[in-house]
Amino acid sequence: MSGPSIAELEDKIDRLVEASTRLKAENEMLREREASLARERSQLLEKNERARTKIENMITRLKALAPES
Repeated sequence: MSGPSIAELEDKIDRLVEASTRLKAENEMLREREASLARERSQLLEKNERARTKIENMITRLKALAPES
């Protein structure tokens, strides 16, 4: 019983190289997407914080305008 032929091994190596190339490209794409989502999250957190501050300021002003009971 002999092992795989040279041609079979070359074919397997070629397929592994192709798979590796595809995975590297996919990995790079996913890293870019992750970075983009992290930036978007940061921007949304900042926007949320600004909105919270504005609302707190409005509430404070409304309380100051309300007549004392």
